[in-house]
Amino acid sequence: MSFEVSNSPFGPEQADLLNKLVPTLSKEQRIWLSGYLAGPSVAQGAEQDVAAEPAQAVATAEKRSITILYGSHTGNCQALSEELAEKLKAKDHDVTLSAMDDFKPKALKKVEDLLVLTSTHGEGDPPDNALSFYDFLHSKRAPKLDGVRFSVLSLGDSSYELFCHTGKEIDQRLEELGAERLYPRVDCDLDFEEPAEEWEQGVLQELEQGQPASAQASSAEPATQTATSFSKKNPFQAEIIENINLNGRGSNKETRHIELDLEGSGLVYQPGDSLGIVPENDQVLVDELIETMGWDPGESVQIGKGETRRLSEALLTTFEITNLTKPLLEKAAALSENDELEKLVQSEDASLWKAYIEGRDLLDLVQDYGPWKGSAQDFVGILRKIPARLYSIASSSSANPDEVHLTISAVRYEAYGRNRKGVCSVQCAERSEPGQSLPVYVQKNDNFRLPADPSAPIIMVGAGTGVAPYRSFLEEREETEAEGDSWLFFGDQHFVTDFLYQTDWQGWLKEGVLSKMDVAFSRDTEEKVYVQHKMQEKGPELYQWIEKGAHIYVCGDEKYMAKDVEQTLLDILQTEGKLTEEAAVDYLAELRREKRYQRDVY
Repeated sequence: MSFEVSNSPFGPEQADLLNKLVPTLSKEQRIWLSGYLAGPSVAQGAEQDVAAEPAQAVATAEKRSITILYGSHTGNCQALSEELAEKLKAKDHDVTLSAMDDFKPKALKKVEDLLVLTSTHGEGDPPDNALSFYDFLHSKRAPKLDGVRFSVLSLGDSSYELFCHTGKEIDQRLEELGAERLYPRVDCDLDFEEPAEEWEQGVLQELEQGQPASAQASSAEPATQTATSFSKKNPFQAEIIENINLNGRGSNKETRHIELDLEGSGLVYQPGDSLGIVPENDQVLVDELIETMGWDPGESVQIGKGETRRLSEALLTTFEITNLTKPLLEKAAALSENDELEKLVQSEDASLWKAYIEGRDLLDLVQDYGPWKGSAQDFVGILRKIPARLYSIASSSSANPDEVHLTISAVRYEAYGRNRKGVCSVQCAERSEPGQSLPVYVQKNDNFRLPADPSAPIIMVGAGTGVAPYRSFLEEREETEAEGDSWLFFGDQHFVTDFLYQTDWQGWLKEGVLSKMDVAFSRDTEEKVYVQHKMQEKGPELYQWIEKGAHIYVCGDEKYMAKDVEQTLLDILQTEGKLTEEAAVDYLAELRREKRYQRDVY
């Protein structure tokens, strides 16, 4: 391409400069220059109808489409993805937003710019709605991704050894397949908001590089809502209506049924959603920590950008002090004058630090590895924020307008000579009376939903507080007069003291809202019986329900119960369906893809 003086509006010297410059420009530089020349500040006084329109046409033709894929267990990655998609659309980008399991893997080779947001579940596993995409990406069928640009935001919990493992693996695999990293991966702990925002801003800046000036000029943020919007950052103070112990006298458990008033909040939820509670630490533990360290409780410390609080208040309301993690030990070692802590974190034997953090808290750490150097500000600077606690909602808003119900088991145990208490669960059990309030927000969970077809049968499996969402399911089905059959498998320790919501289930059985119920009380028999054993007993009928289109739900402990239940389902598919082990795994994976096998496990 060259400019001739005879057929261009440029003089000889200008044409010579252009002929030297243009051949050296990269594709990205040409796009940027086209947009720049199309901008009003440059085009002013020029013949815009002749020059600006062709430049704009070139720039638009080069604009890349953006695909956002999320893998989300509790809904955080989904919410972040939806927010990012709205911002990109407001900047006139072509955006495709999808959960990983809804995305056709073979379409990956057609993607131009790929943004991946994913959590890590359990001990380094992908969330359920990311499994199919994850498996495809790591298979031999995954295509070469030359020309694709990508960036990954990874959410996790640093108390787990395989922190943000899924995001790290996807990031590495995309690079192996030839994709170009648009912006570095960011790994977020439980207090993910600030690093996630930094990643988002970094990605947006990279995407805007080379975009036409006219597109950049139209990059206004979505209109802000004038009404108050309650969220994790701005929770609603919900008044406590009821707080009842569901366990009978003599039980070694304490399970609270809590009813909260949402009137005036504007918060809405569906069966399957969770309610987040922003908890506070125990004042007694805070006081012991301050006394041990010799700090001034009235000292002012910084808790965020430009925000300070009294030390005692910051430790009570802002920072996590009940859970130890490997990153915290590493940071604390720099403040300790005791060499033993440095030896612990540097040891090649990971079992040593894992054994230490199990059941211990910050008070244990400061007592075991003093003396300490640095100020109170230095110390709180290494602490992460108190994570909100999510609880499966145990009510239907259709049946209980302006209310939300929760089922919370109080966590108490003894370790290393001290009694320990769950931060939020014991706050709800001991320091939350009717008339008081709790700061709450709704966390939607599209991965745990009733069937769209109200006539579809449902199979619900849960132990202990894992039964909570099924109460919301059946309240909703009763209210909407859904005709689908329902089958509940429930387990706990003792029939007499631990049969949570017994009268509710019996009432629904009588009315036909609940079709069948099987219970397992593990401590009432010589040999322990759990929900998976009851499922195995009813294997032939369970298989018939599945073949007729039943949706299967599992809620509760992931480490033991959920894994045992999944293995039992695979066994039933092999036995009753005459399937090989591999075929049974594929069958269950297909149920998951069809949203007929959903889990809310923790």
